[in-house]
Amino acid sequence: MSASGRIALKPVLDPEFLKALRPAGIPAGILLATAVLAWLVPLPAGLQGLHSAGPYALLAIAVALAWYFNRGRAFVVAASLLGAFGASHALGPGVQVGLAILVPLNAAAVLLLPERGARYRAGYAWIVLLALEGLLLVGLRDLVSGAEPMPLVGRIAFAVGFACAAWRTWPEATPLQVGTASALVAWFIAANWRYGTDPHSAFMSAAGVILVVSMLRESHRLAFRDALTGLPGRRALEERLRSLGSRYVVAMVDVDHFKKFNDTHGHDIGDQVLKLVGARLAEVGGDGIAFRYGGEEFSVLFPGAKLTDALPHLEAIRASIEDYRMAVRSPDRPRSKEAGSKRRGEGAPEQTLSVTVSIGACAPGKNARTPAQVVKAADEALYRAKQGGRNRVST
Repeated sequence: MSASGRIALKPVLDPEFLKALRPAGIPAGILLATAVLAWLVPLPAGLQGLHSAGPYALLAIAVALAWYFNRGRAFVVAASLLGAFGASHALGPGVQVGLAILVPLNAAAVLLLPERGARYRAGYAWIVLLALEGLLLVGLRDLVSGAEPMPLVGRIAFAVGFACAAWRTWPEATPLQVGTASALVAWFIAANWRYGTDPHSAFMSAAGVILVVSMLRESHRLAFRDALTGLPGRRALEERLRSLGSRYVVAMVDVDHFKKFNDTHGHDIGDQVLKLVGARLAEVGGDGIAFRYGGEEFSVLFPGAKLTDALPHLEAIRASIEDYRMAVRSPDRPRSKEAGSKRRGEGAPEQTLSVTVSIGACAPGKNARTPAQVVKAADEALYRAKQGGRNRVST
């Protein structure tokens, strides 16, 4: 309660909550657009062939991309959806109960297992399993007739499959993880829609679109974003440099004595150091953008800034890293913050390390006109910072 006696309410639209929902924006938009189009815009008579051709083509593309990118989970989900759409058209309504159970349980099983790729023994085993499921559906098609689109057992199976997808998605929420969960939602809507073939085909097509878009976004993320620190990578920096004008600052940042951290404490501690530095650099002010350049080296780009504008922010982030005491995770240290705090409160000893960085900065000038020359000059300034004693900013 505030000093005035009124209860302070937390905003409903919390920024962190909105940030967590951001990866689901594109799949949600695809599902919403599909619902509007399927309800309000029926296919013209001349395009009725898209009822079957559309889902087949899009889901087949999703299967091919998953195979090409070697994404085992996406391959199994896409192949299950493609097989389900084909079976429902070729075998009739008698297979709906079987599909309602098999599709989400396939998804649950592959999501619970580690990602082993699509082009290895595990992937070929899934192909055999999906073929056996198809034969099972052929044998059962005459045993069930007039089944409702999604029986209770199918809804339970979907709940299990979606729960596994949500568990696998949280908290990393990569585009492909979110896309897999969203494709299951699209399939569930298609299986439950009772108002004709248009919506069923539309949402099966939406499942294919979601998977294709998610895999393309995932490949872009892996190419342009560093997996360890979460920062944009060197390729992203090079692409950004091409679009800049004549005013910007590039800073090269290197972790001091990084080899010593690895040799003394092991590569796990070295990874913790890189994560720490990356997280601190991501908070740099002055509209700076941090990048993982490679190894223990980072970059910070200040678009539209002068060197004199960027230096105070670089000095502040250098001091922030120096002042931080990094707790070394022992193998039995709890992963959660709450458990770790409780353990520290009980007096458990915990080793801490101090990390420092050296920084070299440069802006375009007579001796550094192109972005490549500016980066090279910043690297030379970094070398001078290290030669001058490390833990400093040099220009």
